[in-house]
Amino acid sequence: MSLLGLIISSTFVALKRGGVTHMLQVQVKEGESIDRALKRYKRKFDRTGTMRQLRSRQQFTKPSVARRKEKIKASYIQSLRSNEEE
Repeated sequence: MSLLGLIISSTFVALKRGGVTHMLQVQVKEGESIDRALKRYKRKFDRTGTMRQLRSRQQFTKPSVARRKEKIKASYIQSLRSNEEE
């Protein structure tokens, strides 16, 4: 059985308003194992951020709390960068 032309694909609905449907596709190259192709697919899926978005939407976060978290994160990153320069 030739793996040439085999496509691993998945359809998922974006969680943005409007419900846009996207499809991830990973083409299996000739001589490439299915495990390798699945690894590429999983990496591609992780980069879309779908699971992070699902987890964050499990409970409501007040806008003030979200802004506070963003400020804390920004100050932490800024402190890391300033320590890196020194």
